[in-house]
Amino acid sequence: MRHKIKTNRLDRFSSHRKATIRSLARAMIVNHSIRTTHAKAKAAAAEIEHLVTLAKSNTLASRRQAYKVISDHTLVKRLFGEIAGVFKSRPSGYVRILKLSLRRGDAAQMAIMEFTERIKEEGKAKKEKHAPLEAQAPKHPLKPQEQPHMPKEEKPKVVEEKKPTRKFLGGLRGFFKKERDSL
Repeated sequence: MRHKIKTNRLDRFSSHRKATIRSLARAMIVNHSIRTTHAKAKAAAAEIEHLVTLAKSNTLASRRQAYKVISDHTLVKRLFGEIAGVFKSRPSGYVRILKLSLRRGDAAQMAIMEFTERIKEEGKAKKEKHAPLEAQAPKHPLKPQEQPHMPKEEKPKVVEEKKPTRKFLGGLRGFFKKERDSL
């Protein structure tokens, strides 16, 4: 009997299962929301909840424990900085799992796993449209005598395309002529 065994094995060896869950945890820290199967989401949610709880304590020992799972210093810094700050007042329930429709190929139940609070991304700059070239030009253009030396533009060499020889075309013509006559 399987009493007190709550690990969802995900039909993997233990090392592969741990790697999958850690990969999902990393993806959650980076993207704040991921789409995966419902079984994987349930298995990874517990690990992510534990990581956020560690991040709320913000000690050196908890950072080291989080690094054992995440294996990336920048993601640990993001977890302890951005994500833990959002969940300071919340005692638990940092992740929600929303069911989606079945996957087309194998009919697996899909789900979206996301943090319950919106996390503001401080480090990323907003994407701006490129300014026109006139706006990018310096306000005080250089005088003609102060312009740096520019090499003269060379004319591109024109390469003539070689036409197939008559002998080659003649051979093909004869081949197609024979095919046409045989029909």
